[in-house]
Amino acid sequence: MPVDATDEAAVAVVVRADSVVAVTAAKMVVQRGGGTVKQDLSLIRGFSATVPGAAVDQLKAMTGVQVTSDAAVRMKGMNSWANQIGITMLAPVIKAAGGDKADKDNPDDGVTATGSVLTGAGVGVALIDSGVAPVKGLYNVGQVVYGPDLSFESQSANLRNLDTYGHGTHMAGIIAGSDPTSSGLHGMAPGAKIISLKVATADGATDVSQVIAAIDWVVAHRNDPGLNIRVLNLSFGTDSVQSAALDPLSFAVEQAWNNGIVTVVAAGNDGFAAGNLTMPAANPKVIAVGAADPMGTEARGDDTVATFTNRGNAARHPDVLAAGRSIVSLRAPGSYIDRTYPSAHISTTLDPEQRLFRGSGTSQAAAVASGAVALLLQQRPALTPDQVKKLLMSTAVPIKNGDPYAAGAGQIDVVKAAATKTPVFQQTTTAATGSGKLEASRGSAHIYDSVTGAALAGETDIFGKPWVASTWTTAAKAQRSWTGGTWNGSAWTGTAWGAAVVGQPAWAPVTWTGRSWSGGTWTGRSWSSAVWNGRSWSSDTWLGRSWSGRSWSSAGWTGEPWQ
Repeated sequence: MPVDATDEAAVAVVVRADSVVAVTAAKMVVQRGGGTVKQDLSLIRGFSATVPGAAVDQLKAMTGVQVTSDAAVRMKGMNSWANQIGITMLAPVIKAAGGDKADKDNPDDGVTATGSVLTGAGVGVALIDSGVAPVKGLYNVGQVVYGPDLSFESQSANLRNLDTYGHGTHMAGIIAGSDPTSSGLHGMAPGAKIISLKVATADGATDVSQVIAAIDWVVAHRNDPGLNIRVLNLSFGTDSVQSAALDPLSFAVEQAWNNGIVTVVAAGNDGFAAGNLTMPAANPKVIAVGAADPMGTEARGDDTVATFTNRGNAARHPDVLAAGRSIVSLRAPGSYIDRTYPSAHISTTLDPEQRLFRGSGTSQAAAVASGAVALLLQQRPALTPDQVKKLLMSTAVPIKNGDPYAAGAGQIDVVKAAATKTPVFQQTTTAATGSGKLEASRGSAHIYDSVTGAALAGETDIFGKPWVASTWTTAAKAQRSWTGGTWNGSAWTGTAWGAAVVGQPAWAPVTWTGRSWSGGTWTGRSWSSAVWNGRSWSSDTWLGRSWSGRSWSSAGWTGEPWQ
């Protein structure tokens, strides 16, 4: 006989389930128990309800069902429009990670500061991604610096440096966005500088050779006036078929690490069934970041490891976790992701322009961690990458009942890390040689010439230049892989700072005169027919025979798995 909800105090809850079938079953339990189903919450595959205490216990006992207090799920301290169940706003993410409390007190100097909060000021974060759109929240003068555009769209003046895919802008907002007066966005390190290196086009297409060239450029220019690149964010990964000891992408990130750049890499979104991390997170030196699911609350007691995170193995798995499910950040209006996933837009009365967008993945988790690293480096600029990694891992908050591999050391806690003395620590790992194959590093991810249909494969870069591992590794280790704007024997970019994008500094472009691997001539129209009209991308045609974003480590843009 069902319990009458009036017989005992009703409890407001949010019910979340692992499947649609489990959601239906949970609703039946609520109704049979005398409760009321209130609102469907498809974003988190669940619903809100009021139920008597006995029904709550029944719900919690169900397999594949999670129950939390509705009051706990609603974001506290946020504007009313942000109190949307299942959407992880940046403010609570930052609060949970300690990013809004970490202060400048240095535990090594014995001096108590005034409590001024760290913002990442003075720290440069290199973002190798799909570019950054000049949107509100990121266009404070000098906050975004446009390094070389190494993507195929670099040859189109109306596309150069701009984020036609939408991924890079989302990452930049998480790391350093700041728009508190309107959209309410507050990034992890709003005082940090973003150095954007665009390598991906409107469909996420890029080649490993482009990413390696970008990493080499970051290392070579890390100390350029005004940059101070101390962090490298790579929300990117391939299913390389060779070991991290041999893989050239692994070697490239290791050179960045060895030159004082804390390299933060997404662990991948292939789920617990994945016995390896994607490349270059597989490199044991870098910080491999998995995603935590905050379960819609600021409290960490109910957090879990996001099921899309690569589990890894005993030898290599995520080092730490950061929030990575349904994270809200800036959107790039009219970009591929923006147009393909309109349900990911955040519609609010305070933000009628709908500048915000939500997405899930180890990409987002890596961006949160990169912002945290910037805070620590502002506090203690002399920290080595090894010491930063040790600080984050030793102060991480373990996930209760978390998988021993996928959960790593737990979730980052910047307050604890900032209050912990600098460790004497140096990693002892076998150095990567980079002597492996470029083709093996690509794994299953290949780009295609949109005119001829030919795939880029084998030991050649995007210009068809032969890849000689021994020549490149020697030059990269000595920081001579770039000669002016030339890399691997081809002119990829200019040699100095040139025209700006909406008032931001930008690296001068160069016209590609080389020929593609298939014998065709490079043209901007070969890779994208999108046209920037000042407001959005006006073309509906995108090259679909490429990675389609698979290697950019995002699991979804609607709160549900994205295929």
